[in-house]
Amino acid sequence: METVVIQPSIAVLISLVIAIKAYKRKSLDVTGAVAGFIVMTLHLAISYRFGAVLLVFFFTSSKLTKVGEDKKRSIDAEFKEGGQRNWMQVLSNSGIASVLALAVWRLAGWEDKCLDGKESAVITSLIGGIIGHYSCCNGDTWSSELGVLSDAQPRLITTFKPVRRGTNGGVTLAGLLAAAAAGSVIGLAFVLIGFFTTKCVFDVALKQLLVIPIAALAGLCGSLIDSLLGATLQFSGFCTVRNKVVGKPGPTVKKISGLNILDNNAVNLVSQAEPEASSDCGTQVTEISDAGLQKLKSFDFINSWRKEDINPLQRAFKQATDRGE
Repeated sequence: METVVIQPSIAVLISLVIAIKAYKRKSLDVTGAVAGFIVMTLHLAISYRFGAVLLVFFFTSSKLTKVGEDKKRSIDAEFKEGGQRNWMQVLSNSGIASVLALAVWRLAGWEDKCLDGKESAVITSLIGGIIGHYSCCNGDTWSSELGVLSDAQPRLITTFKPVRRGTNGGVTLAGLLAAAAAGSVIGLAFVLIGFFTTKCVFDVALKQLLVIPIAALAGLCGSLIDSLLGATLQFSGFCTVRNKVVGKPGPTVKKISGLNILDNNAVNLVSQAEPEASSDCGTQVTEISDAGLQKLKSFDFINSWRKEDINPLQRAFKQATDRGE
């Protein structure tokens, strides 16, 4: 009963403070702050782990948006001071995860569940979907914000031909590495908070660690899918008047790539809904780790640690001493 009252109250307080500060720092406009407050409250009220991955995504992306602002201003025709985001951008980056979080709450209530397909494949897949979603979001954001600052020449993902900085679908090695790092940060946040909010048996606890590399892969995949959509379904052209890459055709715009079908918000939404594989993140953790745990169980000192709750180093030393080594 305490969780039902205390956790939502904490969620409201934290979300209100963050939304107000984000508005004052121009990370969000008024509509974005309202939408952000609702989404943050929902995530934190259902699970502190869900709130943690959302906040890691929001804080890191907001911070990186402000890195190299002068250079980004000279490249981006739609540059906004502080990277100010509105309600559409907030929901395109968190709407799917919010639906998944509500589904988890409907099935599991207020209890923070471990990723364990044997206990509940459905809940594990839903939680994996949330991790995969924010890994994709963070990967796309980090690759965009850091990739554009790279000295390397971007290349269009569909043809690998050099393109101007700011072209939708242009990728750099620095941007792709940033995407993988962004996903791993999401996975790390989920795992660390889970150590305090869940109670897992030894075998299941080990499985949670595999979230980190799988989240890194999801971050990279999110960036690649976003770039592929941007190169094909999102228009990019060079405006000879503004001397910048723009996202809409016009009489003074020379086309670089893409059809004029999706805008940036639509690309973000589709790219995060597309990789259903990321929604199976939790299931992958279970399947991969089961094989790994079978190998771990072949080591005597690991088995002894699990059964006798003894420090494995002390156990190995004792065994060596008994053998007279």
